[in-house]
Amino acid sequence: MDEHKGRFGGVEPICRTLTEHDCKIAPSTYYAAKKRAVTPSARQVRDAALKELITKVHEANFHVYGARKVWRELHRQGHEVARCTVERLMRDLGITGAVRGKKVVTTIPDSSVERAPDLLDRKFVAPAPNRCWVADFTYVRSWSGAVYVAFVVDTFSRRIVGWSAATSKETRLVLDALETALWQRDRDGFPHTAGELIHHSDAGSQYTSFRPAEHLDAVGIAASIGSVGDAYDNALMESAIGLFKTELIKPGRPWRT
Repeated sequence: MDEHKGRFGGVEPICRTLTEHDCKIAPSTYYAAKKRAVTPSARQVRDAALKELITKVHEANFHVYGARKVWRELHRQGHEVARCTVERLMRDLGITGAVRGKKVVTTIPDSSVERAPDLLDRKFVAPAPNRCWVADFTYVRSWSGAVYVAFVVDTFSRRIVGWSAATSKETRLVLDALETALWQRDRDGFPHTAGELIHHSDAGSQYTSFRPAEHLDAVGIAASIGSVGDAYDNALMESAIGLFKTELIKPGRPWRT
């Protein structure tokens, strides 16, 4: 309109012509848009400030946070903003969180051995530390090849108390994670009490083999094995590993070792 209003005698004649052609535009709409271009509205000012904050949070967390986690982080920083607003502004900015890819199968059960019973029955709530540990391992890519990472998590605090990494998924991998957990808790001044702690894992052959069972028995820890083919039997570890792979390892960028 700015280009043609001088030729047609102003904004109003142009709006009348557009209305006759079923394109209704009121002169007030034009003037309001011109005013906003000169003096941004309160919403535009707030959106600009929030976009800057959202970008900082997204970059500070390695570009893996989605709208929900960005929204929660903004609230932790004292910025009151609706989640739908964060979603809208992230769309405007063209940024998204990391999306979890397909999981590589690492659990290979061994039907030839007798497994320990399931002592948890999906009850992953502990009354105190060192009462229930859950364990599992996962596969990640690195610049030097495949790496397997094993974890032990205390269900009371959801803290990773032990972990290990290796280029093969042999039994030694999960034993090292267990040893690290025992050493870590002892160093922190919270050693486990024999007979009170349960070690729960899936039915992978690394956990059902003789060596882990022997080691757990030697230190007074009860072994617990979930059922085959049921991820819910070790859901807490599935969640922890999912967060590890999503947030600490940016998709498309191998993990450095």
